[in-house]
Amino acid sequence: MANMLIPAEERNLTPDEVEHLDARRRRGQAYLVIGFQTFIIGTLVTLWAGQDATYSPGWAHPMLYWDILLYTVSLTCFVRGLALRRGLNEFFSY
Repeated sequence: MANMLIPAEERNLTPDEVEHLDARRRRGQAYLVIGFQTFIIGTLVTLWAGQDATYSPGWAHPMLYWDILLYTVSLTCFVRGLALRRGLNEFFSY
Protein backbone atom coordinates (compact mmCIF):
# COMPACT_ATOMS: atom_id res chain seq x y z
CA MET A 1 0.00 0.00 0.00
CA ALA A 2 1.27 3.44 -0.91
CA ASN A 3 2.29 5.89 1.79
CA MET A 4 -0.62 8.34 1.82
CA LEU A 5 1.45 11.00 3.60
CA ILE A 6 3.57 11.44 0.47
CA PRO A 7 2.02 13.66 -2.22
CA ALA A 8 0.74 11.68 -5.24
CA GLU A 9 3.28 13.17 -7.65
CA GLU A 10 6.17 12.02 -5.44
CA ARG A 11 5.17 8.37 -5.00
CA ASN A 12 6.78 6.98 -8.16
CA LEU A 13 10.07 8.87 -8.49
CA THR A 14 13.31 7.47 -9.81
CA PRO A 15 16.38 7.55 -7.54
CA ASP A 16 17.78 10.54 -9.46
CA GLU A 17 14.52 12.43 -9.04
CA VAL A 18 14.48 11.63 -5.31
CA GLU A 19 18.04 12.94 -5.00
CA HIS A 20 17.05 16.17 -6.80
CA LEU A 21 13.97 16.50 -4.56
CA ASP A 22 16.08 16.05 -1.42
CA ALA A 23 18.60 18.63 -2.64
CA ARG A 24 15.78 21.11 -3.30
CA ARG A 25 14.35 20.58 0.17
CA ARG A 26 17.76 20.93 1.85
CA ARG A 27 18.32 24.18 -0.06
CA GLY A 28 14.92 25.32 1.22
CA GLN A 29 15.96 24.46 4.77
CA ALA A 30 19.13 26.53 4.31
CA TYR A 31 17.04 29.49 3.12
CA LEU A 32 14.81 29.16 6.19
CA VAL A 33 17.85 29.18 8.47
CA ILE A 34 19.26 32.27 6.72
CA GLY A 35 15.85 33.96 6.96
CA PHE A 36 15.60 33.25 10.69
CA GLN A 37 19.14 34.45 11.37
CA THR A 38 18.67 37.69 9.43
CA PHE A 39 15.40 38.25 11.28
CA ILE A 40 17.20 37.96 14.63
CA ILE A 41 19.95 40.35 13.52
CA GLY A 42 17.33 42.73 12.10
CA THR A 43 15.53 42.72 15.44
CA LEU A 44 18.75 43.63 17.24
CA VAL A 45 19.60 46.32 14.68
CA THR A 46 16.15 47.84 15.23
CA LEU A 47 17.43 49.21 18.54
CA TRP A 48 20.01 51.34 16.73
CA ALA A 49 17.78 52.04 13.73
CA GLY A 50 15.19 53.81 15.88
CA GLN A 51 17.82 56.05 17.39
CA ASP A 52 19.35 56.62 13.96
CA ALA A 53 15.99 57.58 12.44
CA THR A 54 15.30 59.98 15.32
CA TYR A 55 18.60 61.79 15.62
CA SER A 56 20.31 61.63 12.21
CA PRO A 57 19.83 64.70 10.03
CA GLY A 58 18.32 64.60 6.55
CA TRP A 59 18.56 61.38 4.56
CA ALA A 60 21.62 60.08 6.45
CA HIS A 61 20.10 57.06 8.18
CA PRO A 62 22.49 54.17 7.50
CA MET A 63 21.23 51.93 10.33
CA LEU A 64 17.64 52.41 9.25
CA TYR A 65 18.53 51.42 5.67
CA TRP A 66 20.52 48.44 6.97
CA ASP A 67 17.51 47.36 9.06
CA ILE A 68 15.16 47.62 6.09
CA LEU A 69 17.60 45.57 4.02
CA LEU A 70 17.86 42.88 6.72
CA TYR A 71 14.09 42.50 7.02
CA THR A 72 13.75 42.39 3.22
CA VAL A 73 16.38 39.64 2.98
CA SER A 74 14.71 37.80 5.85
CA LEU A 75 11.27 37.88 4.24
CA THR A 76 12.70 36.88 0.85
CA CYS A 77 14.57 33.93 2.35
CA PHE A 78 11.51 32.79 4.32
CA VAL A 79 9.30 32.84 1.23
CA ARG A 80 11.94 31.15 -0.95
CA GLY A 81 12.67 28.54 1.71
CA LEU A 82 9.02 27.63 2.19
CA ALA A 83 8.56 27.36 -1.56
CA LEU A 84 11.55 25.04 -1.92
CA ARG A 85 10.53 22.86 1.04
CA ARG A 86 6.96 22.37 -0.16
CA GLY A 87 5.66 18.85 0.28
CA LEU A 88 8.00 18.06 3.18
CA ASN A 89 6.26 16.14 5.91
CA GLU A 90 9.21 14.80 7.88
CA PHE A 91 11.99 16.18 10.05
CA PHE A 92 15.56 15.68 8.95
CA SER A 93 18.80 16.70 10.55
CA TYR A 94 22.19 17.39 9.04
